[in-house]
Amino acid sequence: MSKKILKGIVTSAKNNKTIVVEVTRKFKHPFYEKVIKRTKKYHAHDEENKFKEGEAVLIIECKPISKKKTWQVMDK
Repeated sequence: MSKKILKGIVTSAKNNKTIVVEVTRKFKHPFYEKVIKRTKKYHAHDEENKFKEGEAVLIIECKPISKKKTWQVMDK
């Protein structure tokens, strides 16, 4: 099984080697057929602390690094 890759915006880069990425997805409601927007925040591992708030990044699934970090920054 391949690893998931998500695209999002960095909302926080205050922690050491960790960034918070907000991923937005759109889907159609199964019954009402209205387009709904949902956002979710993921903690991602950033080894060199090179990403800042507001940047668009790609994150990929990885083995658990800590309690909340199971994602790793791939690229811009």
